[in-house]
Amino acid sequence: MTFRKPLLGLCPIGKFVFSNADALRLKGLIQARLRQWQIPFVDLEGVLADGLVKDQAQVDTVVAHFRQAGVDALFMPHCNFGTEGAVGMIGRKLGLPVLLWGPRDEAPLPDGSRLRDTLCGLFASSNVLGKLGVRFTYIENCRLDEPPLRAGLETFLGAVHAAAALSRGLRIGHLGQRIDFFWTTIINEQQLLERFAVEVLPLDMVDFIRASQDRAARGRAGYAKELAELRQTTTIEGFPEDGPMLNVLAMRDQMLALAADHGLETLAVQEFTSLVEAMGAYCCYAESAVGDTVTIAYESDIHGAISNVLVQRASGNRAAAFLSEFVIRHPTNDNAGCVWHAGAPLSLCAPDDRVRIGKHWILPSPLSGMTHFRLKTGPVTMARFDGHHGDYVLAVGEAHTCDGPATLNNYVWVEVDNWPHWERTLMEGPFIHHLAMNYGRYGAALREACRYVPGLNLITLNRNQG
Repeated sequence: MTFRKPLLGLCPIGKFVFSNADALRLKGLIQARLRQWQIPFVDLEGVLADGLVKDQAQVDTVVAHFRQAGVDALFMPHCNFGTEGAVGMIGRKLGLPVLLWGPRDEAPLPDGSRLRDTLCGLFASSNVLGKLGVRFTYIENCRLDEPPLRAGLETFLGAVHAAAALSRGLRIGHLGQRIDFFWTTIINEQQLLERFAVEVLPLDMVDFIRASQDRAARGRAGYAKELAELRQTTTIEGFPEDGPMLNVLAMRDQMLALAADHGLETLAVQEFTSLVEAMGAYCCYAESAVGDTVTIAYESDIHGAISNVLVQRASGNRAAAFLSEFVIRHPTNDNAGCVWHAGAPLSLCAPDDRVRIGKHWILPSPLSGMTHFRLKTGPVTMARFDGHHGDYVLAVGEAHTCDGPATLNNYVWVEVDNWPHWERTLMEGPFIHHLAMNYGRYGAALREACRYVPGLNLITLNRNQG
């Protein structure tokens, strides 16, 4: 997984009143902290005197500079007070996500005077941003070395990266077409393009099968060697001869090639029956192997593919997203359910489990190729982008894995804060059973991302965040 952190336009705010020297001191400390945290930024050094915005006459100069630099978002720390008119106009003209914060003020000096009134300036600037319709994220007034600043910056960067998927262009490769009996995955492709800049690229199934089989034939010796090595670490059952598994390995490489050639961040795959019949195997291992590079949504679930991208971007691409689904409630834990499917990224396999490739335990088929392994433990973020009748929502929740009985395919038991609330929210909302899942706590970034995507409403799955 690769991740280019959003480029921040560092726009320090001062004012002609209060201490300019103290504002410069704080500006330098903020710059140093961003470098320490390896957050890329462009500032106003050499553009404005002192590198601080202190006058509304500076607005156009600042806007031109940041546009030329191609920044993705604005960070506007208030260093002694706030020139609120400039803050609002810079934010409105650039039309980018804005992060608002200022350092906590120290005690007044012995004579009663104060070097700055940062908190007061923040109140003024937030009011003007609201007046001008500029959406912004606020980090609580805290000291530079206190946790809210770094946590808030990381949340903001994840939110900006996720929101950009639904505003700056996202390409989804759709391999095959929707299967007739999956009515749940009927979507409005035109609305996705018009409203969220999401492009669905049709990939012909016949061409894909032909290219995968040709790749398997041309690279047979190499794939045979890989398969022999794979048998040392993976249990492979139900293949009387190697041909079908060689096809599956070649299909993996063909999917990766399509993603690279067409600039695809995610793939929605038809799954069956054409692929299965042509390859002589279920192809879930190919999806598991691809999923650590390009997220996979099965059953032609385009909204699921979008959900995967959002949770993965919110995490800063730290881990692969898995399009999971709640299938049954826990037999004894009233707040838990089984999260399940096949084709989970291989990196999500529990360290004490072993990947097994075997037969489909639900469908009566003699063919093998389904992946079976338990997922790792840890905190998880779950989300679903979906919509009915032109209204689009993002459901977001955080939970944690828990103990539970063994089952088949890729699974883990997940405990939520209030199962009845989750169940009713998902049942009554415009959702299907597929939920994107990623390991870690990224709910705050996803909730914040909704602020920067017009036409996308937030639904919270956690009861205490409603």
